[in-house]
This record gives sequence, C-alpha cells and structure tokens, in this order.
Amino acid sequence: MTVLADRIEMAESGGGLTLDMMFEWVERMPVPEDYKIEIVGGNIFMAPQRDTHWDIILDIVEQLRAKYPRQRVKSDVRIDYPGHLNGFASDVTLLGEGAVKDSRGLWRCADVRFVAEVVSRQTAANDYGPKKDAYAAAGVPVYLVVDPYTGRWHLHTLPRDGEYRGVLGLDFGHEIDLTGTVVGLVLKTDEFPRD
Repeated sequence: MTVLADRIEMAESGGGLTLDMMFEWVERMPVPEDYKIEIVGGNIFMAPQRDTHWDIILDIVEQLRAKYPRQRVKSDVRIDYPGHLNGFASDVTLLGEGAVKDSRGLWRCADVRFVAEVVSRQTAANDYGPKKDAYAAAGVPVYLVVDPYTGRWHLHTLPRDGEYRGVLGLDFGHEIDLTGTVVGLVLKTDEFPRD
C-alpha cells in the first residue's frame, strides 16, 4: 500500500492517525542513513547527524556509562511522550532501574530519568519548546539541552504541572552538577565542541 492509499484510507475511516502509522510511513520513505527522524506534535522532522553533534552525544554517554550499565543508556531510540503524536528519538536517554518495554516493544516514558538533546539548527525550536514541554508533562526528572552553536547548556529539573521549575544555563566548561538529582553524578563539558 502506498502512502497516498494509506492517507485516503485514513481519511475515509474518519482519521485516527497514530504514531505507529506515521513511523510505518517513515520506514517506507527513502531516508538517508545519516539522518535522524522524530515526530514532534504530529510533524515529521529529519535532521542530519554532524560530527559535533555526535561527539557531544558520545561524551555524555561515556560519562553516564561510568556509573550506569549499557542497558539503561539509550541513544536515538523511539519513546512516545504525552501530547499530540510525540514519538521522540532523544540523543541520550537514561532509563530507571527495572525499566520495562510496553506491549508494543517500546520503552515507556514513565521509566525515563534523564534526557539530553544536542541542538541541531533544523530542530532547535523543538528542543527548547515542544520536546521540553512533553518531557516535563511526562515527569522526566532531568532534561539537558546542549547547544553547540551558543556554547551553552541548559538544565531543566523539578517537573511539576507540565513545566520545569528548576532551570540553569551556563557556558561549556562549567560542570553540570547532577548529584542532587536522580542521575547522581557530575557531567564535565570542557570537551564539548562548538559549531
């Protein structure tokens, strides 16, 4: 069945668009291998992975791996979040101990303890806006935005009533002290590259 036929069938059935349907469509599209795909608020976003982006992701993953087992640290793995059609493949995700997949084989947002997003030019507005709101609505305790264009990081903590109450932003080079959070460690940023 083609995407057009899928859309016609969906329109005739009265809507009912789901994330699973959208991801099935995306899987049939000719997407270059070095592109990341996410669905934010029902919109499909594709962004190329750059060296700077990957270097920061790997740096964060390696620092988390010093404390957490590989099975709890994820990158670019789909997790569905609250709101209208939000299926994110976050740059870095830390799952809580004992996290389990749902009946569809996806990790549950209720088990997410930490998310880090490294800003890309094409999708920066998502990281600072709707994704931050969805993470807060899901109760993700710690959300970190790393921006290689400004050379700054932005830490969001204390989610309550769909928003983060604790916000701190500093330049690369300043440590990110997460010892008072569920993450329980300090992330160094002095080797984060800039774009």
